[in-house]
Amino acid sequence: MLDKNHKVVVVGAGLMGTGIAHAFASSGFVTQLVDTSAEALAKAEKNIHGILDGGVKLGKLAVDVADAAKARLSTNTVLKQAAEGAHLLVETVSENLAVKKAVLGEAVPVLAANAVIATNTSALSVTEIAASVPCPERVIGMHFFNPVHKMKLVELVLGIATDEATVATSREWCDAIGKTSILVNESPGLTTSRMSAMLGNEAMWMLQEGTASAEDIDTALRMGFNHPMGPLELGDLTGWDTRLSVLRYLHSTLGEKFRPCPLIIKMVAAGRYGRKTGHGVYKYDETGQRVPGSGLKASNL
Repeated sequence: MLDKNHKVVVVGAGLMGTGIAHAFASSGFVTQLVDTSAEALAKAEKNIHGILDGGVKLGKLAVDVADAAKARLSTNTVLKQAAEGAHLLVETVSENLAVKKAVLGEAVPVLAANAVIATNTSALSVTEIAASVPCPERVIGMHFFNPVHKMKLVELVLGIATDEATVATSREWCDAIGKTSILVNESPGLTTSRMSAMLGNEAMWMLQEGTASAEDIDTALRMGFNHPMGPLELGDLTGWDTRLSVLRYLHSTLGEKFRPCPLIIKMVAAGRYGRKTGHGVYKYDETGQRVPGSGLKASNL
């Protein structure tokens, strides 16, 4: 059984690490956020405090509750110090196998006995990451979604060696921070990335074929299926360069149904990645707001 004395260490102070650290600290757990960059840690801590202060302003959090969460959070540039005695390690470093293995190799020897060792990867093999430590049965994928403080889902990804005790404890951790967990056997694209990639790809085929305008395709998914965002809007937000990379990987591993739509390839070649470049399926102004009526139409292609 978990208790509030159990310590959590989150490695990587990027967007996901920031959100994950906030989730555990605000749920009552002593949390250390680790990064080699003191600047990244300072930015992450500021952002976490901002989320908590925003909750106070909206009346969702009492001031003392927010202050207590801030007090439970600390930062450290030295992984071994931060990981000492931790009951849960969540690494969110870059999608680089060697880097992830190095993090686990340094942290695992000082963790608490039977600590859960979690990776937030959505692309790399949990089995391969786990093979780098002497206790692969304690390694599991714990895939959070951005923004973590709003998204309720966590995919728990099972490597070949992940044991039932690790699964049970991981589900307890997810429950403790108010997340719904699902179990996924290690496979390309897991569940969400695979389905989202297919939906976005099909939407682009429809746009290329002139089935409907971009706006109407997105409206159909929002209003017909109650999606918070249409697939073309989401692709612009995620970045079509990222989407193309995912589709190419899924195409190579899962076959023809994931062949990228030529329109995506054309847009990426043109540098139209989406919001981050100011132009994707839609155009965006200097503030990042979508320009009305700017969606691609078959006549533009």
